[in-house]
Amino acid sequence: MTLLFGVLTFVFTMLGGLFALKFKDKLHLILGFSAGAVIGVMFFDLLPESISLTSNYYSTSTTTSLIAVGFILFMILDRTFTIHAHGAEDHCDNQNHKGFHGALALCVHSFFDGLGIGLAFKVSTAVGAVVAVAVLVHDFSDGINTINYIIKNKGKSKTAFAWLIADAFAPVIGIICAMFFTVSDKVLGLILAIFCGFFLYIGASDLLPESHHQHPKALTTIMTILGIVVLYFATKFAG
Repeated sequence: MTLLFGVLTFVFTMLGGLFALKFKDKLHLILGFSAGAVIGVMFFDLLPESISLTSNYYSTSTTTSLIAVGFILFMILDRTFTIHAHGAEDHCDNQNHKGFHGALALCVHSFFDGLGIGLAFKVSTAVGAVVAVAVLVHDFSDGINTINYIIKNKGKSKTAFAWLIADAFAPVIGIICAMFFTVSDKVLGLILAIFCGFFLYIGASDLLPESHHQHPKALTTIMTILGIVVLYFATKFAG
């Protein structure tokens, strides 16, 4: 059962990424939706889960403080590779670095998604199934976001597809790893809190402004709201 859900995470992620590649000429609209989806995942999935896992060990303020830490860490990482851009060629190289780190963050998050599925199935089949469905409902968006993050930062389609495959395999690897060790709730919760900060930066400070850049703001705003709403109902339905 666990491995079956691993295969499904791969399929859903690939479908989302292929969708983004197919309609990359509408990238600003997909970026708008992706920004909402990333922010929605943070607010409706990662944040509640991190607070739930750490509630018996740490105060809510401690957990939410780690969100700020994650935000700052990703901001420093992002600006380290973009602040010294001067010429067009340097700018292109720095944009590629930015896309690399954004896609890597999404892949690591997907790994922990798979890890969460595997650990949940160790509790019970019912709990594992609920967690797995919650992951699947936003895996499609994960695939879109991975493609978008590479392409919008001047990466090639071939590079974007390679990262899509990496992101699709990440939860499968997480599920397999969960078979061999156990991570305590408090540790997993803290890790998720840090990734909340990562996703808040990616969604609000990068994808969202880029989706509005030189494009009609009304339609991209609607797409962003749609992304948030879709992820809200998806997580509520899965939960």
